[in-house]
Parts: sequence; C-alpha cells; structure tokens
Amino acid sequence: MLISLIADYGNGDPAFAEVTQRLLLALPKAQVSLLSVPPFSTLATGFWVAQLGLNPGPQERLIYHNCAPRQDKSEPRLDNEGEGLTYALLTNGVKVVGVNAGYTLSFIKDYAQVVQIVKVSRGGSQFRSRDVFPQAAAAIALDDFSLLGDELRPEQIPDAPSDRVAWIDGYGNIKTTIPAHSVNLNPEDKVIVRVGDVVSDAVYSDGSFKVPEGTLAFAPGSSGWQGKDGKPIRWMELFLRGGNAWERFGRPKVNQVVTRLS
Repeated sequence: MLISLIADYGNGDPAFAEVTQRLLLALPKAQVSLLSVPPFSTLATGFWVAQLGLNPGPQERLIYHNCAPRQDKSEPRLDNEGEGLTYALLTNGVKVVGVNAGYTLSFIKDYAQVVQIVKVSRGGSQFRSRDVFPQAAAAIALDDFSLLGDELRPEQIPDAPSDRVAWIDGYGNIKTTIPAHSVNLNPEDKVIVRVGDVVSDAVYSDGSFKVPEGTLAFAPGSSGWQGKDGKPIRWMELFLRGGNAWERFGRPKVNQVVTRLS
C-alpha cells in the first residue's frame, strides 16, 4: 500500500518521521511518501489531496493528511481539541483520511462516493496526527469501518476558491486555482495579471513553452485530473520562460489572490 502523508510540519521536520513510525507500526508493509505544505495552508493541502488522489497510482492507496489550524472555534482550547477527523472514499477507490479544516476536502467533495466523520477524540494531544489519528487511519486502510460515523454532505464542505495561488513549484511556477476552462482567450493574447500587490503583463499560451525566452506565460498547467463528465480539468499557471514567476511577483504566498485585470 502507498500512503501519501500530506502535512504542514515543514520540510525535514522530525514530525514526519514520528508520524511515519506510527503508521508503519499498524501497516508494516506500506510505503510512505511525504509532502510538506505551508503552515496552516488548508488550500494547498486540499489541492494535493485531489492531485494525488484523483490521478493514476497503485490500486492500494491511502492519503493521510493533517493540516489543522484549529480555527473552527475562537475560544480557548480544552485538552488541545481541534477539527475532527474524516474519511472519504473517492470514485476511483482511493481512501482519504484527514482533518476536515478549511479547504482540505474542497477539491475532492464532488469526487467522493462518501464522506464520513471518524469517531475518534478531537483532543487528547497537541500532536493528534501522531498520537490519536494513525490507528484510525490504519483501521480504515484495512477495511475496518467500525469507527465511521455520520456522513457529511457536499454542501457542508466549502467550495474551493477560483482565484488563489495554490502552489509554487521548485521552478518558481505559480499554480493557481483558476480553472483553465473558465479562461476565454486565444493563444498569444496579452493579459495583465495581479498576484497580491504585484502586477505584470503576460501572454496567454495553450502550452507553457510556446512563448519566447523571458516571457511570462499564463497557461493551463500540469496539474489537474479527469472531471466527472470525463473531460480533463486543468488549472492555470504563471510561468516565466527562462526565469522565475514567483520572484517576478514578489514571492507571493499560497492562498494569495490572483486577478486577471485584462
């Protein structure tokens, strides 16, 4: 079984090692793949839950995600209580277990056969993803569904925003949550884009490398999956040929607003 562990612990954080140990204690034959998202970024978490879960992979897969800003209540926390654990079964059979916070389930809610609450403690530890949740996730991975509770309806889960920075990859390309099918432009059309407080001109392209060196492209990117209607869903990216779009826009953070001004 492949376990994709998506969490906001930070690259190289020993928390990944600790959680991996707990998961492998219950699933000793599993292989764990690690993905670090920015602190408290439920948007990036949800984006990668969908990108990994809805694309081809091994038949036996579990996505275990933890990004819990504890923003569901503003009052002081008793016993380190936080957002609750959920289970989702995607239409392709992939199992997803993780905290329901912000946008963590937003990108998959329309691709889930079922979303249910997992009946485990919402408190008991500051480090719930190590001390409380792994046993429940492992049980579900092994088809023990005794901990499952009430179902969550799609309308109980927020929609993903369609105008944000979703991710910055290692090349400085800015992945956005703007659906490619929502953009009505022709190749080589000029556009003006604002990310946060920085504005730049760009050229629309139907393929990022179809622009001259030094040109900022606004183009359908590499991220996406097959839609419910069978048509591919792609997300727009900002790509600076021979440069770094992230630097061009002043190093924006995930979740900053992306606006097309023209």
